[in-house]
Amino acid sequence: MSLLQLKDVSMEYGGRVFALQHINLTVEGGDWLAVMGPSGSGKTTLMNVIGCMDKATSGSVILDGIELTQVSPKELTRLRRDKIGMVFQQFHLIPYLTAVENIMVAQYYHSMPDRQEAMGALARVGLEDRADHLPSQLSGGEQQRVCIARALINYPVLILADEPTGNLDEANEKLVMKIFHELNDEGHTIITVTHSQEVGAEAKRAVVIEHGHMMGEGGVQL
Repeated sequence: MSLLQLKDVSMEYGGRVFALQHINLTVEGGDWLAVMGPSGSGKTTLMNVIGCMDKATSGSVILDGIELTQVSPKELTRLRRDKIGMVFQQFHLIPYLTAVENIMVAQYYHSMPDRQEAMGALARVGLEDRADHLPSQLSGGEQQRVCIARALINYPVLILADEPTGNLDEANEKLVMKIFHELNDEGHTIITVTHSQEVGAEAKRAVVIEHGHMMGEGGVQL
């Protein structure tokens, strides 16, 4: 069974506006998919549907064998917590907590905080020596690497990254993408949502969304 399947998925707002129309998509375990398109194309809506933040108006969304359109909002929250690791453009780190404490918060909402395990996640992204620094004491690239460590800490089945390099300079973009390559090589399944051709080209596959429609799909030369 595929890890993720979207079948004829549409998202309608206000009875008139379609943010997504008849989307069909399959993602296998260990895949790396880039969802590409301009601002306002429907990328974020698709991310929200896949990420258990919104329910599709119609169609079928199956994640790890679970039909997301049939579960309660409370169950969607649990699924997002247990199965998805989120990496955001804006980082969303708690400003008064250190890097390691930000990761331990994610552990707290999943099961139980474990500082040693959180430190291991930071070491995985090369930030063990920055564990006790506040977000304000970290560069943008370092903050994003903390976000990646936070996304990994609860062993998700899917890493979902929304414009993960949007606030980074070129050097930090390359560093973050190197981490994604390493994670994918280890078998992690990744979906990156981006308008950047350069970031999209790092993935194994890419789909293009325009005006809520999927316009095309193909392999990406690595």
